[in-house]
Amino acid sequence: MRVPPGLAISMFERSSVAVPARSWRGVFLVLFVVALLLKVVIAATLSPFGDEAFYWQESLAPAWGYSDLPPLTAWLIGLSESVFGHGLFAMRLPFLVIGAALPWQVAALAGRIGGEHARWQAATFALLLPLVGSLGALALPDVPLTFAIVLATQGLLAALETNRTRDWSLLGLGLGIAWVTHYRAAMPMLAGLLFLLVTPRGRRQWARPGLWLAMGVASVGLVPLLVYNIGARGAGVAFQLVERNPWQFHADALVQPLEQAVACTPLAWAVMMWALWQAWRRRHEAAFDVVAIVAGSFVVLYFVLGLFADDVRFRAHWPLPGYLLLCAVLPSLLADAGRTWRRVAMAGFVIAGLGLLAGLGYLGLAASPEGARVLAGAKAFPSNFTGWRESSEAVRSQLIKEPSALIVADNFMLAAELRFALGGSRTVYSLDSPLNVKHGRAPQLAAWGFDEAGLARQAGRRVLLVVDETSLRERETRD
Repeated sequence: MRVPPGLAISMFERSSVAVPARSWRGVFLVLFVVALLLKVVIAATLSPFGDEAFYWQESLAPAWGYSDLPPLTAWLIGLSESVFGHGLFAMRLPFLVIGAALPWQVAALAGRIGGEHARWQAATFALLLPLVGSLGALALPDVPLTFAIVLATQGLLAALETNRTRDWSLLGLGLGIAWVTHYRAAMPMLAGLLFLLVTPRGRRQWARPGLWLAMGVASVGLVPLLVYNIGARGAGVAFQLVERNPWQFHADALVQPLEQAVACTPLAWAVMMWALWQAWRRRHEAAFDVVAIVAGSFVVLYFVLGLFADDVRFRAHWPLPGYLLLCAVLPSLLADAGRTWRRVAMAGFVIAGLGLLAGLGYLGLAASPEGARVLAGAKAFPSNFTGWRESSEAVRSQLIKEPSALIVADNFMLAAELRFALGGSRTVYSLDSPLNVKHGRAPQLAAWGFDEAGLARQAGRRVLLVVDETSLRERETRD
């Protein structure tokens, strides 16, 4: 049977697209399984660092909110431990699952925009980013926050095309989850508002009832924040908006692009900035308008905000949702780009994968006493993740001699770590350290009665004082 020339060409074109799609899917699945297994090992063995342990401590006292965060992080930890018992892996399991879902979310976005080939290529790009591929190994609020923002974007893109109630509801659900996770949920709200104001397609949505349905669903996520802050006299809002931010220009924040390039690996970051520029140039096209505005807001507005806001804490992860959206459109942009840019992109994400492997390897070394000693010898000692086992063992040995002694740590991090190691039934007090104020935990400790005022009510009892000599500068330490 003779095949018509036109049909033969069509069949060849379809097969040439299908083979790369299958290849990219295979690459993604292999990388996904390897990264997930490494994260499982880390999650099950790496000692929690101070913030993680404090989130766990918050999970012991379920509430509408806490002085540092809305309640979802603590709720997830509490739910997991109520099912699987107390332990490192149980604490981190919800975050492992949510973090593993992120590249699949990017795959769904890219499939909507560019088809099957773009789906798996974008998922691979996202997974290779160190900030994404490692997300979920630790119990951090950025895991559900990033998931929620990408979920909201999925709902928005679908709603703009279909105007279906379920898609608008998905947008609202994502924003609501973001609000109940972190105060940084304000950024996707601002990015969405910009889209609705500055793009022609966005301005048409004001007349659609679905948009208002989405805002109604999203507002449910504000209820815990309102309830907590009314009861705590605005402690959460005060910390996030006032206490942690100088609100004056500091030139050292001009290095933020360099921080971002290091966090993403430089070449991959440059490729994503190129993708942002190309998406902006094509903002008259569906999907690219959303990505250009939303991803651009995360990249540009966080840079501007960083020039005046918090200058002492790690912030390289702030624009992460924007990078995920750029990964989703990158395959479609590369399809129309020259061979040089495609090669640069491939090289960039190969290097990003090596960065991911190095990051996971670092955490893996920190998880074992032998590895920690190796890192200490190389002057790369991960002090935020080590030392807690030794401290807790020393405390246990002292409690054998004097089991009724009160345990007092010199800061909230050490107190939370010791309580995690000893079990939730044992109260561990904290001295009023500058660290407690710096990280917004002082009001929460006071509410629980775990600060010096609460300790004073135990006057006359024997005390076991545990001090972390590395947590403060010498001029900040107490006599």
